Amino acid sequence: MAKAKTQYSCQSCGASSPKWIGKCPSCDQWNTYVEEIITTSSKNPAIGKMSTGSKPVLLKDIEEKKQPRIIFQNDEFNRVLGGGLVNGSVVLLGGEPGIGKSTLLLQIAQNSNKKILYVSGEESPEQIKMRSQRLGNNEDNIYFLPEITCENILTHANNLSPELIIIDSIQTIRTDLIDSSPGTVSQIRESTTLLLQYAKENEVPVILVGHITKDGTIAGPKILEHIVDTVLQFEGDNSFNYRILRAHKNRFGSTSEIGIFEMLSSGLKEVSNPSEFLLSNSSELYSGKAACSTIEGMRPLFIEVQSLVSSAVYGTPQRSATGFEVRRLNMLLAVLEKKIGFRLSSKDVFLNIAGGLKVTDPAIDLAVICAILSSDIDRAIHKGICFAGEVGLSGEIRPATRLNQRISEAEKLGFNKIFVPEFSTPVEAKKIQVVQVTKVEQVFKQLFQ
Repeated sequence: MAKAKTQYSCQSCGASSPKWIGKCPSCDQWNTYVEEIITTSSKNPAIGKMSTGSKPVLLKDIEEKKQPRIIFQNDEFNRVLGGGLVNGSVVLLGGEPGIGKSTLLLQIAQNSNKKILYVSGEESPEQIKMRSQRLGNNEDNIYFLPEITCENILTHANNLSPELIIIDSIQTIRTDLIDSSPGTVSQIRESTTLLLQYAKENEVPVILVGHITKDGTIAGPKILEHIVDTVLQFEGDNSFNYRILRAHKNRFGSTSEIGIFEMLSSGLKEVSNPSEFLLSNSSELYSGKAACSTIEGMRPLFIEVQSLVSSAVYGTPQRSATGFEVRRLNMLLAVLEKKIGFRLSSKDVFLNIAGGLKVTDPAIDLAVICAILSSDIDRAIHKGICFAGEVGLSGEIRPATRLNQRISEAEKLGFNKIFVPEFSTPVEAKKIQVVQVTKVEQVFKQLFQ
């Protein structure tokens, strides 16, 4: 007979304790321990055969096998996965509510010729049908299952033998092995483990949709990200049409690749050359705008940095940044005051990365400073000029990674001049003027004097 055991689990980090604790000793969060009844069972019949009889072998004696992959018609999705979805792998996809996670997976499923089991614990069949008709693609290969019990899902999977399973979402799935509500730490952990065992034993890939918390992390215990093979994050601002799919963990590929999509009424559209959409096409010049090169994953992107400097209306000047870290903005403003002599301590400074992107590449520092100076003196920067370089605390321009790649992309987009740090490698550009600078003062003199 199954034995029942009661324990308290932290809903933030997954730590457990035999008694209730006010403050979690692992994550220092208060009032996160919830009582859970755990039922220990010797075997789950829904999983099928279990791996037994394993013995240690020398690493050199293991035969290397090429991992077969499922190649989808979505090149951006394949790029992030490292060339396709590996059979038997478990992928966790997280993102903000309404960002387009379900749309992306349904669109990928419709464009595939594989037999797919789509499990949803949140939406009804009618809702999925409405979304499918809006996307307007093939529906002959998709089997829909509205179910939240993990054992029932695995039973249907054994009978159907799908080539891909999509779970939307893992926070709504529960297992009968644990007597607690869906979404708790124990339910998420055990349900994911059962799905992982099925995926490995049957070599069927499983894609899990995960909710995220207000801090932007995937809800549930941190061990959830350790269990799965790949962790994908779907990012973007609901106010803008562009979405970025990036990998935070990938056992079968690189984590430096990203996929860029545009959200339309007919679904998500791949963006093969995002720089053309992120840069302004207006022929009129405005002050406070600067184009710069950033690296997202392995591809160079050209984005537009917008700045507005005005006299402070209230006693304390405002410092606001969208898509850029405010603390780094304050550091760059201090460099401007100390090294160039611009008095910005009594002025409001607003900074925005056009397109709704969040950029962490330090090579856009030079463009940020130039946009702020352009707005402060109200003089526009020519459209044919772009920037790539990190700014140090002493005002020096520090080297940027993959500089030749940035210069080549600027040349393709038709820029006439690019300001870069000094570097020793030879420049491969032919149609663009490469200006090497060492200090912020040099850039200011060449732009505005």
